[in-house]
Amino acid sequence: MTRPNVVTIVLDDTGFAQLGCFGSDISTPNIDALAADGLRYNRFHVTALCSPTRASLLTGRNHHRVGMGFLTDIPSPDPGYTCAVPPSAGTLPSVLKQAGYSTFAVGKWHLTPRWEVNPAGPYDRWPLGLGFERFYGFLSAETSQRTPTLVRDNSYVPQPRTPDEGYHLMEDLTDEAIGFIRDQQQNTPDRPFFLYYATSAMHAPIQAPEEWVRRYEGAFDQGWDVWRDAIVARQKEIGVVPEDAEPTPRPPWVRPWDELSEEERRVTARSMEIFAAYLSYTDAQIGRLLDHLRETGTLDNTIVMLISDNGTSAEGGPNGSFNYHGLHRDREANRELTFANVEDLGGDRSYMQYAWPWAWAGNTPFWLWKRFTALGGVRTPLVVHWPDGFGTPGELRDQFCHVADLMPTLLEAAGVPLPEQLNGVEQISLDGASILDSFLAPEVAAPRETQYFECAGSRSLYHRGWKIRTDHVGPTPLLERELIPGSHEYDEDHWALFHLDDDFAETTDLSAEHPELVREMVQMWWTEAGRNQVLPLNDGYTGRPQAERPATHRQPARMTYRPGPGSVSEFMYPVLHEGFAMAAHLDGGDDPRSGIIVAVGDWTQGLAWYLHDGHQVVSVNYAGFSQRAESSTPLSPGEQEVRLSYRLREGGGTFELHQSGTVVAELPVDGPLPVRWQIGGPGLRIGFDAGFPVDETYAPPYAMESGVLKHVEVASAFADAREPDDADLARTHE
Repeated sequence: MTRPNVVTIVLDDTGFAQLGCFGSDISTPNIDALAADGLRYNRFHVTALCSPTRASLLTGRNHHRVGMGFLTDIPSPDPGYTCAVPPSAGTLPSVLKQAGYSTFAVGKWHLTPRWEVNPAGPYDRWPLGLGFERFYGFLSAETSQRTPTLVRDNSYVPQPRTPDEGYHLMEDLTDEAIGFIRDQQQNTPDRPFFLYYATSAMHAPIQAPEEWVRRYEGAFDQGWDVWRDAIVARQKEIGVVPEDAEPTPRPPWVRPWDELSEEERRVTARSMEIFAAYLSYTDAQIGRLLDHLRETGTLDNTIVMLISDNGTSAEGGPNGSFNYHGLHRDREANRELTFANVEDLGGDRSYMQYAWPWAWAGNTPFWLWKRFTALGGVRTPLVVHWPDGFGTPGELRDQFCHVADLMPTLLEAAGVPLPEQLNGVEQISLDGASILDSFLAPEVAAPRETQYFECAGSRSLYHRGWKIRTDHVGPTPLLERELIPGSHEYDEDHWALFHLDDDFAETTDLSAEHPELVREMVQMWWTEAGRNQVLPLNDGYTGRPQAERPATHRQPARMTYRPGPGSVSEFMYPVLHEGFAMAAHLDGGDDPRSGIIVAVGDWTQGLAWYLHDGHQVVSVNYAGFSQRAESSTPLSPGEQEVRLSYRLREGGGTFELHQSGTVVAELPVDGPLPVRWQIGGPGLRIGFDAGFPVDETYAPPYAMESGVLKHVEVASAFADAREPDDADLARTHE
């Protein structure tokens, strides 16, 4: 048989119960068709978080063992948390490329340490550095569906159309995936290909085309309790959940639907309508990709594997969020903003995440969600489609398997052994084991008996049908510690015991009945943790030890920038949130000038300093709350320096606009500035803006006329806790 093509589809933040073929009433006909003509695995597991799952998928090793124990945004010096996949853990695309495959990646990456996410590289841990020959997508955890920060191969590129022209990221990603395959098939048709198609969905910001949202109007007015009960019934009917399985009960931190006010019901139901629309729209894009494979006659000999990187996301909080940037800043203000903008949820002004009771229901019949190693965080759908390699299509498989098993499965199917050396580097062993035998044999035993789990302090271990799990709740930025009962200290953690062979949903704690088994399995967890570089444990998002940056990539204290089309990536320009001073050198001529001096972010969260008809303006948007100050005095003609400074004060800070040595406008703001204006945003722009504006006074690019803005000096007060003076601004970073 000809070597198969391979397509891995990685959904983001999609729960066990959110696809039609796993019991949902959300329309996913194309994914369902894959399942109907392929296989569904209902005991498939991931790592509970995005970067770790992707690292495990692409290396066939446990995530800590390849340095990806947490998010790439927070590298640590400890070996399991460096966020740098080592050359000794050669990736699936690297191995397949060496064996003659074309390799393409499209979509979300999130496998590069944060200071390497910039236009200057290094590119070793960008997609092309880790084995792919072509890439189109975004490097960070998330990006706007309407105005994304895009990379092609090793270069940042503008989006091909504007939101006004109907642009949506998922359509664009699919266009590119089809284009990569078309180019390859038309030029080297006898060469197999590997496509890694990692969707932006269903990660926030949840943004769906309005025509798709209209399809779900009123679809969730019955509430999450009724919706979840209906899902359980369908899951049992189609067999993905055993008939005798007991779903986990509704927890106390999910309010009964009938206790909500009419306004709360309207807002939370609307957030779920938009989520469902986004998922159905994503399914349609997957359908376009599959249609292309079908039309070109390549689908039957293409192994398609579809997974989700973790369970559902609770990052929208109890009510959902119009702009979840603000959920960690002022919860009550964010709630008011959400309720006041219910009709605009999911639109261009929104940076939406849905309400966490829907996330709970989306993981039916399990407990908890993303970041926790309960089944709600680590058990997600696996759909496999390969007509040329199957026995009976449409069947269910219930073997225990893990994301690390997918690379060895695909290598075995392709007839490609793992080389002892790759690019001159000796390779460490795989942790995963092939599940290829299960494609043809429903009753074949699972290839492995044991798997540890750890994510942000949440720990568990599976062994021969049993599972232990801690009740640890780490200090996340959400309300989880306040609402979810559990331990906050490792030495107080309770290890629950579940017999998953008889307790599919992990509902009945048997630890009191089998204390010796618990002790044995806890010791086994510690052994696995030591072998896989899990230790030392750290359960926080903040307070983690920070890996030291290379000297060439340290965040500068001061820098001089000149206007141009590129951006300075986040974490590569001086720290702003502790206080800063900027000085812009202008040649204004005789006419009033307009245009951007400096901009970062947009109207979902951002900062802009610009000229408007000759007047200086500073505009700040905190998670949808906009403030603006404009100088009453216009600039004088000719060459001059203008300044923007930000001083900390108790409870917040004050922006000041300066010209001719005088403060001409002040803007006091409450609370701290964001450390990150936008996760995955374009960074600092000099002399122009892009995407959506920070406020509606101007429309991007709003570029300064050529020759007017000479350069901008930026100095941070972070290093010495004071506002930089003129001498500081005069110096540039070497």
